[in-house]
Amino acid sequence: QAQKEEFGGGTVQAGGSVRLSCDASDISPNNYCMGWFRQAPGGKREGVADIDREGQKTYVDSVKGRYTISRDNAKDTVYLDIDNLKPEDTGTYYCASTGVWYCFGDIREDAFGYWGQGTQVTVSP
Repeated sequence: QAQKEEFGGGTVQAGGSVRLSCDASDISPNNYCMGWFRQAPGGKREGVADIDREGQKTYVDSVKGRYTISRDNAKDTVYLDIDNLKPEDTGTYYCASTGVWYCFGDIREDAFGYWGQGTQVTVSP
């Protein structure tokens, strides 16, 4: 059975906060560049943030100010904190690894070759 990497999803009220965790030990055993992606219901999977081994972060414009990516290399864990949740944050969130320590400057799905199974976040009005 495949191991689940992402944790922390659930149903949260709009205006609230959520912390998603990614156990990256299987997909990023050497502290590779890690990204978080969101797939809204019926939509395409899109990158929202990534972080390299040194902690350099990139965000898409639409989430700046509300999303925070971070990592604890000692624990092989990557986090995504989402504040002031909105209904449009609803979706399945995936963590992924590029397989190298650096990120590529944008958060393209095709740059990430190792994926978690995803965790669902539902924002209620």
